[in-house]
Amino acid sequence: MLTHIVVWKYRADVEQFAREEHVTLLGNLASIIPEVQSLSVGFDTLFLPRSYDTGLVATFADRAALDAYTVHPEHVKVAQLGRSISEHVVSVDFIS
Repeated sequence: MLTHIVVWKYRADVEQFAREEHVTLLGNLASIIPEVQSLSVGFDTLFLPRSYDTGLVATFADRAALDAYTVHPEHVKVAQLGRSISEHVVSVDFIS
């Protein structure tokens, strides 16, 4: 199994409705892209100085499934939105 984690630090000027739309669209990917085995996404609740605003954890059977997710047109659209409203995005992928 491959675990995919992404976190976003939104720009300060990004309105709450845009943040909520981003999280909703991310959450919808689980029902659109068949390679997604599980997907959880949400807003940070601790608000620590080191915290990012939103996090996503998704699992895939293998690298091929993650690659299919990455190039899926719906993921591409949501990823572009995330980059456009963020000052920083980081990810990590590992085999679990």
